[in-house]
Formats: sequence, structure tokens, C-alpha cells
Amino acid sequence: MPRIVNPIDEMLFKEVVKEQQRIRVYIEKGRYGKLKTIVDGIDEREFDLDKIAKTLKGKLACGGTAKNGRIELQGDHRDRIKKLLVELGFSEDLIEIE
Repeated sequence: MPRIVNPIDEMLFKEVVKEQQRIRVYIEKGRYGKLKTIVDGIDEREFDLDKIAKTLKGKLACGGTAKNGRIELQGDHRDRIKKLLVELGFSEDLIEIE
């Protein structure tokens, strides 16, 4: 017998899970010495990394991708990324900027 899921319960569960994500933001050097901002720690089974990456790329006016369970953004965006992740509903206390 299929389990009936209340949409409100599912939404509340997603919000709780979102607030428990321990996110790490750091810089890596890419090809030719270019910097890229890495957002790591978002559970790809619970959230659509492609959708989050698209939102961040639009707000930061940069290129990037979601692959290997993390989001890669072209350039150094550590100064603005925390505010944007909080706007998306992630807990400010669990976002670590390196």
C-alpha cells in the first residue's frame, strides 16, 4: 500500500534538513591558475544541486557547475556566498567560509 505524504509535512521536513546542512565554502585553483569557489556539503539526495547552482550563478553573475556532489563557481565569491545561501534557507551558523 503506498504511503500518503502530506505536502506540508514534506515541506517542513525539507526546511529542517536544510537547516541541518553543514556547508563548507572554499577556494580552489583551477586550470591556468584561475580561482573557483567550491560549495560543498549540501546533500544532493535531498536538494537539486543544479537548481541551487543556477540560482547562485545568476545572482553572482558568473559561470559554474554542479558535479561530484558539490557546486563550483568561477571566481572568488566567498564574500557574498554566505548571504545568498542564507536567503535560500540554509542555516547561517552551519556555513563555514575558509
